[in-house]
Amino acid sequence: MPEHNFTPTMGLLERFSFHSQLLANSIGDPLTREVLVHIPVQGKEAINRGERLPVMIYLAPFTSSGLARAGWRAFSETLPQRHERLVNDGLMRPTILVMPDCFTSMGGNQFVDSPILGQWSSWLNGPLKEELSQRYSTNGKFALFGKSSGGYGALHNALHNPGQWHAIASHSGDAGFDNLYQADFHKTATQINRVGGLDNFLNHVKDCKKLSGDDFHALMICAMSASYGKTAKLTLPFDLRTCSVDSELWNNWKEYDPVESVKINYNSLASLELLFIDCGDADQYGIQYGSRVFVELLTKYGIKHHWEEFQGTHSGIDYRLDSSMPLLAEALYS
Repeated sequence: MPEHNFTPTMGLLERFSFHSQLLANSIGDPLTREVLVHIPVQGKEAINRGERLPVMIYLAPFTSSGLARAGWRAFSETLPQRHERLVNDGLMRPTILVMPDCFTSMGGNQFVDSPILGQWSSWLNGPLKEELSQRYSTNGKFALFGKSSGGYGALHNALHNPGQWHAIASHSGDAGFDNLYQADFHKTATQINRVGGLDNFLNHVKDCKKLSGDDFHALMICAMSASYGKTAKLTLPFDLRTCSVDSELWNNWKEYDPVESVKINYNSLASLELLFIDCGDADQYGIQYGSRVFVELLTKYGIKHHWEEFQGTHSGIDYRLDSSMPLLAEALYS
């Protein structure tokens, strides 16, 4: 039976909200967002001694939020509990752990600048860091980490914002868009056509009491279209009748694929103190294949990185944070 962590959180756990016009969007989502912050006891003591701590910002996977990481789950532990356990066991140095709410009404976030969803990348690189620096005693070093969409967001922001981040960890982050997304296009078309088109589908999602699995996957492709498209109108990169891929729209998506963007922006990663990437060898979305190509390109370009391929799928991989979080913290103290 998996072990459950019953240990109460002893450090500081607080939340605040702040407003940013950068999050202006066309889907009616709020511009004021909540941020959860955890500092373990050892970190509080260090701050009281006049020391400054590094900041680790967790980016949530699709359909989740940073706020969810402090919620109780059976046979598991919260992210603050994990933080405290690793610090108490001497495996990790204390940090300012940040868990922002970046959820959108499209079901999730890729943490990019989008005319539909808002300028989330700019928000991470600007207002969020500034707000944290004003509120907490930071040493000026920031890391991004997460899994799935959150891991992708960490990679994307490191690739496109050189010098803004000091360490990155991507757990099963989206890479290799051809394998990852195109296999779902025909299923998405079928689900959308079932209710009479894209607008009807979005209204169906908004009005229904419970999403089916097929609804969820179709919504995910819609969310990716909102993230990777260049206009304020949601446009799918394929025809709903024939499922033929629109090469121009698909190329817009591909510009966001780490496998493609690293070929242009690899120097943006050179200054990182840590670039951690991992993926399961049986990832059900095929992310292991894109991750392998991405890592090969890092090697080709001489970018220092830490790569681990583990036995497992895309699911149930929170335990992998035990591998990345201590390394991230160590890098931020260097």
